[in-house]
Amino acid sequence: MRLRVLLLADTHLGFDLPTAPRVRRRRRGHDFQANFERALQPALEGSVDLVVHGGDVFHRPSVPPSLAFQAFQPLCRVADAGVPVVIVPGNHERGRIPHDRFASHPDILIFDRPRTFLLEIGGLSVALSGFPYERRVRESFRRIVASCDSAPGRADVAFLCVHHCVEGATVGPSDFTFRSNPDVIRGSDIPPGYAAVFSGHIHRHQVLTRDLSGTPLAAPVLYPGSVERTAFAEKDEAKGYIMLEARKVEGRAGGAIVDWRFEDLEARPMVLDELNGDGLGPLALRRLIQRAIERVPADSVLRLKIHGRVPAESRAEIAAARVRAMAPEEMNIEVVLAEEPRRARRTRGARSRERRSA
Repeated sequence: MRLRVLLLADTHLGFDLPTAPRVRRRRRGHDFQANFERALQPALEGSVDLVVHGGDVFHRPSVPPSLAFQAFQPLCRVADAGVPVVIVPGNHERGRIPHDRFASHPDILIFDRPRTFLLEIGGLSVALSGFPYERRVRESFRRIVASCDSAPGRADVAFLCVHHCVEGATVGPSDFTFRSNPDVIRGSDIPPGYAAVFSGHIHRHQVLTRDLSGTPLAAPVLYPGSVERTAFAEKDEAKGYIMLEARKVEGRAGGAIVDWRFEDLEARPMVLDELNGDGLGPLALRRLIQRAIERVPADSVLRLKIHGRVPAESRAEIAAARVRAMAPEEMNIEVVLAEEPRRARRTRGARSRERRSA
């Protein structure tokens, strides 16, 4: 008998979605809501027995009630279909889910404090232990887990649900590795008795099985990653969610994962293009930007970084409204001027002082 679980995290609902926008342009918040709902589709189709959200449902701790209602409605539909939903409050929510009254459903369970939820699903007893985001978790992790009163061995299958960095997790184009900061959990502190640790917070999908010394973890740590790209550091990362199966294992407390797979979601293409605008007049600069726009898919999130000295008479061409008018409506676009190297700024400043002193 197997337990089928859908794990998602970092949906960041409300990202780029102001209630009273002053500028008319495509808002990326709709992309996040759409992928959030796509990720939940297998649960609505009866393909899973349990949904776990690893935190940062929302992008901010304070959101308007209308956004909270819109966010919880898909989760309520999942719960109405008989699939329990478990939520870990994340750091963007400051450890507390806003407007949780809209999630007041007997099958939507929120870790409002360190605790353990005990469920009966498909003939299996399932324990889900967890706690809201804790900023300085490194030294308090063992104590907090102990306070969950988890006793995972009393269930056929047990999971630990958090929203934290575990040492060895990597992010960014340079593969930065989390090691020993106060907000990073030691791999050796992960207790036995769990089939897996479910976590959000890291936006790159990954599965950790060893600590930094190469020692196997007591349980694998699964990061589904975010459902959409929130920053250009994520522009080359796949986005999606995890589908997994776990089962009871005789002689092993908490059971074990027997299969898992990452399911891709269609994320917006993010493109960073670097252009040389040194000394270009208005028409030449406009053509340079237009060619850059034409090189990428129409629904891209495009950032144009312009190097060189852009003459004052050409600056109007890189105004936000002017650039948006050049791009397709379905594109998000911005232009930034590259900063001069610090050494060049110091040299220029020294020369200016020399001229003034002369």
